[in-house]
Amino acid sequence: MAPRTTRPVGTPTRGTTNPNRLRRMDRWIAAVHGPALRRGDEPPVAVDLGYGAAPWTAVELLQRLRTADPRAQVVGVEIEPARVAAAKPYERAGLTFVHGGFEVPVAGSPALIRAANVLRQYDEAEVVAVWARLCARLAPGGLLVEGTCDEIGRRHVWVALGPEGPRTVTFATRLGSLERPSDLAERLPKALIHRNVPGEPVHAFLRDFDRAWAAAAPYASLGARQRWIRTARDLTADWPLVDGPRRWRQGEVTVEWAALAPR
Repeated sequence: MAPRTTRPVGTPTRGTTNPNRLRRMDRWIAAVHGPALRRGDEPPVAVDLGYGAAPWTAVELLQRLRTADPRAQVVGVEIEPARVAAAKPYERAGLTFVHGGFEVPVAGSPALIRAANVLRQYDEAEVVAVWARLCARLAPGGLLVEGTCDEIGRRHVWVALGPEGPRTVTFATRLGSLERPSDLAERLPKALIHRNVPGEPVHAFLRDFDRAWAAAAPYASLGARQRWIRTARDLTADWPLVDGPRRWRQGEVTVEWAALAPR
């Protein structure tokens, strides 16, 4: 059991949530991290940290993780006691809700911690310490996914971290809603959103993303998906993308963290 403190670590979020808001992140986790979830002898435990005023995201996370591993279990963790009480009627086999914060008060070491739209309200200077605290709670080979999305989940950017620290940044969108890739800048996670200025790597990446998107305009006649795939393919000439057409077709692009890390 994780060490308990007098009070949960952190501050309450606004609690805004909607069904299917985190579907892009969930599907990416199930597809990319699914093999790691299945590898262990014990059922993998995932934490939905700061699920908000309603439990929809935790309920959906369980459903989606079980497409990767039918043994998966989810614990929803909320710092507001009233939100935990409201979620309790939704508990069932494999799904529980507990009161807590960044100390992650669950038994053992989780295989996954998902913290969506949680750090947005914190100062940028606090992010690294929170990441370190959460990563320290992970099981070997575990994954922390931290990011931000819009209210209905059309645009989402997240950082994936392991016990060793940040690994990748994923940009995900409903392609029909996108005018240009830099529209995703407003959903950059806290570690990057204030770094979208000239001289910073994330600014250069989004600039090149827009240029590649513009160059791929002839592919628009084949649909937004084909234009996005061509854009991603062109980006690989200058940026270390770690995914390929199978994920690009989903409206995703994932790049190594080291290429975008703040200077």
